[in-house]
Amino acid sequence: MAYQESIAFRPRRSAAAALGLWGFWLALIALLALIAVPAGWRLDLWPFTVSLRLMRYSAYGGVLACVASLAALIGWRRLSTTRRVMAAIGLLLGATLFYVPWHYTRIAMQLPAIHDITTDPIAPPVFVTVLAARNAQHALPVEYGGVAVAKQQLAAYPDIKQVETALPPDEAYRRALDVAQRMPGWIDVAPEPSARRIEASQSSFWMDFTDDIAIRVAPHGSGSRIDVRSLSRQGSGDFGVNAARVRAYIAALDKALAPAP
Repeated sequence: MAYQESIAFRPRRSAAAALGLWGFWLALIALLALIAVPAGWRLDLWPFTVSLRLMRYSAYGGVLACVASLAALIGWRRLSTTRRVMAAIGLLLGATLFYVPWHYTRIAMQLPAIHDITTDPIAPPVFVTVLAARNAQHALPVEYGGVAVAKQQLAAYPDIKQVETALPPDEAYRRALDVAQRMPGWIDVAPEPSARRIEASQSSFWMDFTDDIAIRVAPHGSGSRIDVRSLSRQGSGDFGVNAARVRAYIAALDKALAPAP
């Protein structure tokens, strides 16, 4: 009787151990796929669309790793200490690998699929200095998307508006440039004083996606008006990054334009 119970017990123990092993290795493979997402794009091995597909596959692998590891952990008492640890790692790592793309997908679903944010949708600031770099990366066109994009921006980011100041244009430009040069992460800040224009760029940490910024200072009544534009080089949506960048610049600019106490 004891012998029969032992034989009946072994397959269940073997199945749990195998599931723990599969969950662990699936999680590692999914992790390698996620690491390859920025690596392939940064090393110019493939277009960013391939990286986005790899991210999706990594999420699928994470889900499978979670399922296999959880099934293994149900038979906790039948697992050796090593297999328990492997199953736990597979579960935690798989859940993390699924959460990352799920988190960004959820953000994307809540925001419009636009990548061009400006304080002046009628006549947005133009790009000149960054055109060569954008062309080298086969980036998105710099022409503004028109009324359709403007309506989506207004619905999602109604607070993004031009900055008006009583300062004369040259002084307003000087302060706008000073703020741009001090913005965290902004690189290649290129002033064009004769046109009172400023251009700059900023790259994301993980994927190294680059967005470009254009700032324009113009006379407005007895003072000045400052407009900002932030445009992605890749992708149909931007997860709200361009809007956040414009907001951050405007907030810093407002402080710089405020009269001294």
